[in-house]
Amino acid sequence: MMVGVLVMAYGTPRDRDDIEAYYTDIRRGRTPPPDLLADLVRRYDALGGTFPLRDITNRQVAALAAALGSGYDVRLGTKHSSPRIEETVVELRAAGAERIVGLVLAPHYSAFSVGEYASRAGAAVDVIESWHLLPAYLDFLDRAVASALSTVPPGAEVVFTAHSLPERILAAADPYPAQLRETAAAVAARHPGVPWSVAWQSAGRTPEPWLGPDVLDVLRDRARGGSPGVVVCACGFVADHLEVAYDLDIEAAAVAAEIELPFARTASVNDDAAVMAALAELVAAR
Repeated sequence: MMVGVLVMAYGTPRDRDDIEAYYTDIRRGRTPPPDLLADLVRRYDALGGTFPLRDITNRQVAALAAALGSGYDVRLGTKHSSPRIEETVVELRAAGAERIVGLVLAPHYSAFSVGEYASRAGAAVDVIESWHLLPAYLDFLDRAVASALSTVPPGAEVVFTAHSLPERILAAADPYPAQLRETAAAVAARHPGVPWSVAWQSAGRTPEPWLGPDVLDVLRDRARGGSPGVVVCACGFVADHLEVAYDLDIEAAAVAAEIELPFARTASVNDDAAVMAALAELVAAR
């Protein structure tokens, strides 16, 4: 039996000319106002006009396929760009997949994130809902935190972050915040004596309140309190995309420099061989 593997990711613009269409898709077909579009273009321009996420995602998919080996047809489906999740499901069935397992390249479950991927994939796809305590993932974060801590003064705090979501998820008892804290606690336990906390980043630009505290506010607060430094572990992300390469490496780093707070950011998973092999084992077990 051939098993289809639907690897799901957020998606990314192909190039600068594709940013508006990509942003419009994120906004559910509503064209972004000129000021919001200009700001997003500015952020990509700050990265040198590069769009690294697609290459990283392709490498992740290739690593998963290599680890799974024969008997699996591993393909990418994205939420906001091509190839679409729905299209890839059709392709896998046409290629003869008798069963499809879905894996989202995001460790923590929310009905607003992984839940939406699963909805797009359809009931026939068996989606792995979360992998926020996967041992290889925690091992990677452990090493990344240790490496980053070595670059800042002793006593620095580790702030674990993920993409903020609207606060209304709390009323629905969404597991997302609790899963982030479970990941953070599991990694922090390997670094006894190191202070740690959880924060949020990259909130959407909508009128409703989003989960906080925002990581930039945390940096300012810690500087006022005399903290010797902060390491941000963006454990909610698995690739060096815009929310990491701009929101942390440029924006957060600039804030930290302005307030003279020693700052470091941990490495992203990207296509780390051990994590990709463990995810492949998760798929095979399912």
